[in-house]
Amino acid sequence: MAIDLRERIDTSPMTRFQWGAVAICVLLNVLDGFDVLVMAFTAQSVSQEWGLSGSALGLLLSAGLFGMAAGSLFLAPWADTIGRRGMILLCLGIASIGMLASAVSQSALQLGLLRALTGVGIGGILASSNVIASEYASNRWRALAVSLNSTGYAVGATVGGIIAVVLQNSYGWRSVFLFGGVCTAVIIPVVYLRLPESLDFLLARRPAHALARINAFAVRAGHQPLAALPAPRQADASGPRSGVRVGSLLAPRQRRSTLLVWAAFFLTMFAFYFVTSWTPKLLVEAGLSADQGITGGVLLNLGGIFGATLLGALSARFALKRVLASYMVIAGALLVVFVPATVAVVVAFALGALIGVFVNGCIAGLYAITPSVYAPSVRATGVGWGIGVGRLGAIASPIVAGALLDLHWSPTQLYLLVAGALVLAAVAVGRLRFEAHAADARSADTPASVATH
Repeated sequence: MAIDLRERIDTSPMTRFQWGAVAICVLLNVLDGFDVLVMAFTAQSVSQEWGLSGSALGLLLSAGLFGMAAGSLFLAPWADTIGRRGMILLCLGIASIGMLASAVSQSALQLGLLRALTGVGIGGILASSNVIASEYASNRWRALAVSLNSTGYAVGATVGGIIAVVLQNSYGWRSVFLFGGVCTAVIIPVVYLRLPESLDFLLARRPAHALARINAFAVRAGHQPLAALPAPRQADASGPRSGVRVGSLLAPRQRRSTLLVWAAFFLTMFAFYFVTSWTPKLLVEAGLSADQGITGGVLLNLGGIFGATLLGALSARFALKRVLASYMVIAGALLVVFVPATVAVVVAFALGALIGVFVNGCIAGLYAITPSVYAPSVRATGVGWGIGVGRLGAIASPIVAGALLDLHWSPTQLYLLVAGALVLAAVAVGRLRFEAHAADARSADTPASVATH
């Protein structure tokens, strides 16, 4: 039976084929990290060429986030209808077109619209790639697989900054968009040839040739093929068979968990984008030099590369929900003491790196835990809406911080506010229940050493 295949994947050691699928998802996030921050990398050059005001440049910087929110909320849910792999291919096409066209844009308005288009594609990719990485990992390594996915974003942002500097110095800012567009387009055939469709999607939605596609995966993953598809599980058969089931996220049984997921994403992304966007400036206001402020920002990103991986490794041994809630509380505590620590630069830099570890780990943990909340038939919808609501927090973060600075809030007060947001997010995560998919629930709510027995 196919249910047996799903259980064998959950409890068996990971094969090279499964890790290969996870690696492709990580690569997608590396490209996303570059594509999302390409505007930040080129902001100064773009502003100089077109003589942009600060507010106009701010709109350009926000356009990609608005697009990502739209992609996560309205495009990603269709992955539950057309397939996660199909959605990734479609969104890669959208993102590559947006990036390539940005390289030849002739005005700030054109560039802003193209940044929004690129963001729509990225929003769809993130939701679907995280779901696939989760579904093709075993219980023991599921959190690590999704956390590695998030690490790809930090790697793309860090390496992308280096590449952007080299390209801009030699060929101008347009070459940075061209590079990102070409790289995004090149990965399309890799995804088409090497990334399998979600097993849970094939079982729940049963598209054409579902049995053959399931058996092709089973053989490549070292499992016995199936003689026939099993009877649909009740969770997958109870809802409509077509369309995007956004309303099902707020059905009576699911409403509580969905609202908690949305709250956790909104609060965590509010905190994350505040920390990554405002730390260099606020460090300068706290008394450090401009170069020291930039160094603090760089250390935050470098810490993020390790934070997601560490969370995944810890979650292979301890319950993911507890690890994630602990990350949020620790990150909040570090933010409370961060600004007072600027009296000693070395201590401030060390705390900055640690904050990067835990704040980035919080994002990775949310990506890892959210698929466990939803049944396979609405999983991409649930993850997409969680990320989309989180993007609203990301958009609100710089607006709120700027308004509070105009009201003469000190850096210490702002960091206290963000620390409080992370503690509230920890409360929301701690109250999550995992009822929709038993195998995922065990890996999220119990230590992996227990779940795999």
